[in-house]
Amino acid sequence: MSTTKQGINFPHECNSKEEIRAEIDRLDRQIIDLFAERFQYVRAIVKFKQTADDIVAQPRYDEVISSRGQWAAEKGLSAEVFECIYCKLLNYSISEEHKLSDETCK
Repeated sequence: MSTTKQGINFPHECNSKEEIRAEIDRLDRQIIDLFAERFQYVRAIVKFKQTADDIVAQPRYDEVISSRGQWAAEKGLSAEVFECIYCKLLNYSISEEHKLSDETCK
């Protein structure tokens, strides 16, 4: 009995590198879509931040990095790798928030 759902091949059902790569590409597109959705919230939060310190929000930054590392570890992934990914993501978000904040102050 196949566990294929809506044209998705689960890892154990793939019969070639090409099938596996196609599924990885499909998942990566979904991940990018989720990051784009996440960024809509980054744009929206700027209206609630009044200072540069509010934009950086160091306690929240530290909490996000730590929790995402923990979430990754709970799934058997490297906490260190995912903390690095989220550092880059948050630094990008902070940079964009500064730009958006500057635009609204003009």
